[in-house]
Amino acid sequence: MRLIPAIDIRGGKCVRLRKGDFGDETVFGDDPVAMAQRWVSEGARFLHVVDLDGAREGVLQNFEIISELADRVPVPVETGGGIRGDGALRLIEESRVAKAVLGTSAVEDEAFLTHALAVLGPGRVVVAVDAEGGYVKTRGWQERSDVRATDLARRLAELGVREVLYTDISRDGMMQSVDFEGIRELAESSGLAIIASGGVTSLDDLRALKELEPLGVTGVIAGRALYEARFTVADALAVLDAAPGAGLDSQLGSSPVLGPRAGSRDED
Repeated sequence: MRLIPAIDIRGGKCVRLRKGDFGDETVFGDDPVAMAQRWVSEGARFLHVVDLDGAREGVLQNFEIISELADRVPVPVETGGGIRGDGALRLIEESRVAKAVLGTSAVEDEAFLTHALAVLGPGRVVVAVDAEGGYVKTRGWQERSDVRATDLARRLAELGVREVLYTDISRDGMMQSVDFEGIRELAESSGLAIIASGGVTSLDDLRALKELEPLGVTGVIAGRALYEARFTVADALAVLDAAPGAGLDSQLGSSPVLGPRAGSRDED
């Protein structure tokens, strides 16, 4: 399972928001490229970069920084925020950015999503399923739709999407653990590869997410927990690189995430 450190850019700086609230921002650095190099030097093999200004305004705002960042680190970089037109797709196509993360455009415009899949190829497109209370939110998490996250995921699979990034907005940046049930439901209902995001707080959260790997959970975004040193990249990789069944519950008869293990039974 992949650990993917997050770098959120607003006004050219590295920031973290709470629940996507632009009025509740913490600045963690003035140089996104240096931050990317830091995470890579600590062992990160993938990076997730968000153009927060782009997400809010609907057009790319920080792509020059993001493109430079992708040029200067030796690992794949995925980026999202403001990718809502053909021009944005062409910029990504011509850059070293590995994947485009589509949010609002994918929810509101299936024709654009189909076009993006044709331009970049399914392997370079990730769709963000950003939800609160089970319903998808768009436009930088500012507007709630009437679309359920599970329904959207099933439709995305029908359209040829292979991978989605699921965020429980109510947990993002709050350090309140992960929406394991929501992630499990999305994986089981869609059959898509799932990147989990929102609320990762501890190594125990990572161990529990690791148990969902057989369902198609292939990666996890870590943001504030890394910035506040709740765990290190090396600590996280030790958990996520472990063989299946080698985590916290390997000695237990059941798992709080997956339920009873095969061959286990309740004791009288």
